Amino acid sequence: MNSKIIETKFLAILNELLAIPSPPGREEKTAEFIRKQLDSLGYKHETDAAGNVIVRIAAKNPNGALTAMVAHMDEIAMVVTAVTPEGDLKVTNSGGLVPCKLGERMVEILTDRDTNISGLFSMGSAHTTEARTGQWAPSWGDVCIKTGMTPTELKAVGVRVGSPAVPTRDGRGSYCFGSEDDPMCAAWTFDDSAGVAELLIVLEELKTANITPKDPLMIAFTVHEEGGCHGAKSLAFKEQPEVFISIDGCPVLEDGLKLDGCPGTWSKDKLCNYDQRLIKDFITAAEEAETEMQVAVYDSAASDASAVYNAGLAPRIGFIGHVRTNSHGFEVAKLAVFSNTVKTIVEYIKKFS
Repeated sequence: MNSKIIETKFLAILNELLAIPSPPGREEKTAEFIRKQLDSLGYKHETDAAGNVIVRIAAKNPNGALTAMVAHMDEIAMVVTAVTPEGDLKVTNSGGLVPCKLGERMVEILTDRDTNISGLFSMGSAHTTEARTGQWAPSWGDVCIKTGMTPTELKAVGVRVGSPAVPTRDGRGSYCFGSEDDPMCAAWTFDDSAGVAELLIVLEELKTANITPKDPLMIAFTVHEEGGCHGAKSLAFKEQPEVFISIDGCPVLEDGLKLDGCPGTWSKDKLCNYDQRLIKDFITAAEEAETEMQVAVYDSAASDASAVYNAGLAPRIGFIGHVRTNSHGFEVAKLAVFSNTVKTIVEYIKKFS
């Protein structure tokens, strides 16, 4: 697998995904894009009642234990909590978004009329003592979306309490910069458009290289990871996989992981410990892919996999992902990490799945 070709494919898919608003509960357009990609690759697919998009890969041993490998379709977002008499929208976070990560920028509100309207995410005046001394950190109670419309006009176009909002496409990236030989890549956000793009490329490689896993493999694109992991839990409850693997990002904290182009795996998060046998397999798969697997321990993060395990819906869980920084915002990674993640996943499927 040629890394440069993978990187080119990855950026092309990522940029298309970044253009599609996909807040929790409104992933339908991302799901539509994924289904079209699967059609072009010649894969049969299904969409379950929760909205998860599923591909079932034929196995050499069709009666073997099922592995589910998933990336989530939703992104961090805002949700409207109130409409003021002036037509401003009070909002709170949906997922791990914090106001300072957004800054003041244009956003789009998804309406009940299947159209989007624009507004300005506003933090109010900086003519305060706190702002001038650098101590100002607006909370969700301090911010709003300026719409320029009246409450009546907003109701007419389908904006209400509960309507989600995300940053507009312009300015999301992706951007590549730095060394030409080993560039950085940034976007709002990789979470989890990057994981979706990686799995789509994995599916293409399985088809192109005629790779058949030993045991049944399900690759799925799930809804509502941000704030509950509901799509993953619904999927695991119905399909009963023995192994459940999340494909997502590995945030860099104060120490531990490095932005060196190597992928990562989670050994522990706030919900549980991950399957140590799988971690050994991931390390071996990374070596086969001519990279190195970094291992992370988190106190405050969680994933689709750990939520599934914590709910008693799969006996073994794992995590493979791209190492990146600037979590829940304009995320940054080495471009090489995405091709190395793809190659590691493919090697894992060839050798262990």
